[in-house]
Amino acid sequence: MDTAPSAPHGDTAPPSSRSRRTVATAAALASAVEWYDYFVFGIAAALVLGPAFFPSGSQAAGVLASFATFAVGFLARPVGGLIAGHLGDRRGRKPMLVLALTVMGLATTAIGLLPSYDTIGLAAPVLLVVLRLLQGLAVGAQWGGAMLMATEYAPEGKRGLYGSLVQLGVPLGVMTANTAFLLAGAVTDERSFGTWGWRLPFLVGVLVLVLARYIHTHVEETPEFRAAEEKLAATERAAEARRSPVRTILRHHLGTVLLAGGSFAVNTATFYILITGVLDYATRELEMRRTSVLAVSLLVSLTQLVLIPAAAALSDRIGRLRVYAAGAVGLLLWAVPMFLLIDTASLLWLAVGTFVGSCFLSIMYGPQAALFAELFTAEMRYTGASLGYQISAILGGGLAPFLMVLLLEASGTSMAVSGYIMALSVIALASIWLLTRRAAAAGPDGRAEPGGGPKAAPVQR
Repeated sequence: MDTAPSAPHGDTAPPSSRSRRTVATAAALASAVEWYDYFVFGIAAALVLGPAFFPSGSQAAGVLASFATFAVGFLARPVGGLIAGHLGDRRGRKPMLVLALTVMGLATTAIGLLPSYDTIGLAAPVLLVVLRLLQGLAVGAQWGGAMLMATEYAPEGKRGLYGSLVQLGVPLGVMTANTAFLLAGAVTDERSFGTWGWRLPFLVGVLVLVLARYIHTHVEETPEFRAAEEKLAATERAAEARRSPVRTILRHHLGTVLLAGGSFAVNTATFYILITGVLDYATRELEMRRTSVLAVSLLVSLTQLVLIPAAAALSDRIGRLRVYAAGAVGLLLWAVPMFLLIDTASLLWLAVGTFVGSCFLSIMYGPQAALFAELFTAEMRYTGASLGYQISAILGGGLAPFLMVLLLEASGTSMAVSGYIMALSVIALASIWLLTRRAAAAGPDGRAEPGGGPKAAPVQR
């Protein structure tokens, strides 16, 4: 089955190569800075937020509290995706992306300035949760906007590759967040880091506002959205579609949204286990050095800068779902060996275990943006793709570090965490199989879309 057309429809003039590059670069940078702001919270949750905002007699209890706050951001992500998707399908991709960047920059900077529990008491954790909710709303809104800015500007046959540029924001965000904490640790001693040094990476969030301003003034709306606007204006469904893209998705394409979420939950869960859960586990339980574990995470993220676009480019040639499924199978098979290597408390084997795991994550993550975009037509794509992605964030990512600590405390073995990853892998493979069957039933033009509503876009199998 062919990829959904990347070129604009109707009378909309095709964008120039220069404008494609400008938009792709801006979308990739937007994703990188947004994820940086989001990930500094995860690293801080593993290292310092427990003692600073949730003091208790138990170190594990403090970590659980900080990871629970980390998870709160994931609960807000579908809400952000739903709101931005609804408005983004009605008003355009660019305004929602600019708004998301602005909210994220302000919330992250405010966390860096927030007084600790010792200073303002219970108000500190309450405000931290509120700011984390704002971060969740922002990142839930951002992904769909950045992804569609890139894929809807993509030339024919390169939607996967262009979508992967936005996906690179994740490893870039991890790398810069880890680097920021390494630098903060280098310029402070252990006590200073715990009191004010950890705040420095959050204060960098103010730079996001500069990028938001640039996109607002220099980037045009996507040609596919403009074409969809023209098409809607000429159809009898225009008024209803404009009122509620969300209603269309929930009424006719909820199954596709849920399958998309189920297919990706293992990726988000394993990712957050590796960048936050393992950081806590290795430093607190295995007594490894914080700077060494952060350095391993930084180096592993470097490899994703190559693997993500390579997997996406391969999906442009052989199909999204084939590449996507290969990554899910890899996570299923590697879940046990990965933690057996981590449990050696050897920096080398920690690096090997997390590196191979990140390879399988990259194989899934590369084609994911284009795959989710192709599940829905342009007039409901922001809503549908965002909901699918953010549902997976709740099912997998948000609770993963929290559940990892609970599983370790309850079972006393990391094999319980491996079992959690394997269970999500089975769910992913079942969801991918059902998506493949739907794609086959839909035919090359998507006419047989189950549910009887407006047809979905064709997707590569």
